[in-house]
Amino acid sequence: MKINYPHLAFRLGAVAVPGAMLCGCNGGKLPEKPNIIYLMFDDLGYGDLGCYGQELIETPNIDALASRGIVFTDMYTACPLSAPSRCSIMTGLHSGHSQIRHNDERVARDPDLAPDNAEPYFARMRADSTYEGQWPLAEDTYTLAHMMKDAGYKTAMIGKWGLGGPGSVAEPNRMGIDYFYGFNCQMLAHSYYPDYLWENTTRVLTGNEYMPISRRLDPGADPYDIRSYDKFNQKNYSCDLMYDKLERFVEDNAGNPFMLMWTTTVPHSTVQAPEEEVMYYVNKLGEEKTPITEGGWYYPVLYPHSAYAAMVTHIDTQVGRLVQKLKDLGIYEKTVFIVTSDNGPACNSNSPMEYFKSGGPFKCRKGWGKSSLHEGGIRMPFIVSCGSRLKPGTSDYMGQFPDLMPTFAELAGTTCPPTDGISFVPTLLGKKQPAHEYLYWEFPGGKGWLAVRMGDWKGLVRNVKKGEAEMELFNLQEDPRESTDLAAEHPEIVEKMWEIIAKSHKPVPSGNPRFDMDITYPSK
Repeated sequence: MKINYPHLAFRLGAVAVPGAMLCGCNGGKLPEKPNIIYLMFDDLGYGDLGCYGQELIETPNIDALASRGIVFTDMYTACPLSAPSRCSIMTGLHSGHSQIRHNDERVARDPDLAPDNAEPYFARMRADSTYEGQWPLAEDTYTLAHMMKDAGYKTAMIGKWGLGGPGSVAEPNRMGIDYFYGFNCQMLAHSYYPDYLWENTTRVLTGNEYMPISRRLDPGADPYDIRSYDKFNQKNYSCDLMYDKLERFVEDNAGNPFMLMWTTTVPHSTVQAPEEEVMYYVNKLGEEKTPITEGGWYYPVLYPHSAYAAMVTHIDTQVGRLVQKLKDLGIYEKTVFIVTSDNGPACNSNSPMEYFKSGGPFKCRKGWGKSSLHEGGIRMPFIVSCGSRLKPGTSDYMGQFPDLMPTFAELAGTTCPPTDGISFVPTLLGKKQPAHEYLYWEFPGGKGWLAVRMGDWKGLVRNVKKGEAEMELFNLQEDPRESTDLAAEHPEIVEKMWEIIAKSHKPVPSGNPRFDMDITYPSK
């Protein structure tokens, strides 16, 4: 099979070899019980990092990790939306087996609140924290964090949780997280200048004032004057508050193995960054002629393109600081650093996915990114580095987020519970890698989606909730943009994929109807 990765922008002096054998030679040597730092962006596209071909957004520190590590070209999220993606990471189960398969906000289930009016939702959550959060994991869930704790690791999550609100059975500290700081509820993460965050089970004030999500420019304000937007940019940027906490966690635990899940909210809308960093990109990209003044669930933004880029570069700068801190502490060579995203880029007034070509080589526009099972919605950037221990290169290992739990178990030297994943540690070591026969997705969002990847082939079913049973079939090696449906030419592959769907879909354990959908199978 011919392998070609024109979207990879860095120069490694190594070649990509199929079958997940890295360079066909000896790989690295990992330390015993390495620290693990897992940085997961929120709505970052496959093409948003320099090392994946991005030409406008600067990410030199992540690119440096990539140049010293392994860049995966065929790694997928488990679901194209936040909460179900995170559920699969924490449980090792794909979206046909997992508990949470869609976003389901606790506050949105209040019959007194109108879904077309954002402000009452946020006011209710601020007044009563039991309205915060999303549908919780089951109380007896054994998570990735529990497994790492049992293996002797200190565990932290700093960023966004989204798997069970305050007071629920699935608060982070009840799900194996020793230390949590950030947003419990992903709805409240729409602001980067919140008036409070959660530290474990305590609301902690940030020093910012509460800013209603419905706030707009003042009457008569000039939408092209940057000073008209001052009230949206306050003193304490949540990304910086979080970074301070995660650096302190690393310092405090430098003497014992730790797992740090850095689940940043960048670059999820609203796009907000410190003004001087935004202006750097205004000078680079030029003035924008279409400020966003009517944001719906998001605040007005004068320079959405520059703000998006500045947010990504802001986290990249913090990656550089954290790498230096690891070196100063003498633990850089014993720390596995992973960089990825939870799902593909969003398509809304704040997210310039087409401007930045966020999908990289994949089609990425409305209906083709986040919340879709097209490649732009589920194919993720995925970088693994461990100081100078890994042989640099690329891997076309076909993997999925459920692989994280068995991989972390092997790194930690512990036993992994049954999952839908496969450890990719052999790929890190340059050894022969066991392969998935197929990958499976289902997503009940919108009109309902199903997808299967088997080798180069991808089957896609849309409009599942409307009883659709026609599968589109694409050869991703020849057609990564999913342009030519070959289902009529390969009915045997389509039939095999329907068999995979039938054995992969299980009823939702919670019984939540929002997470399930009836699948219509083709008649023979």
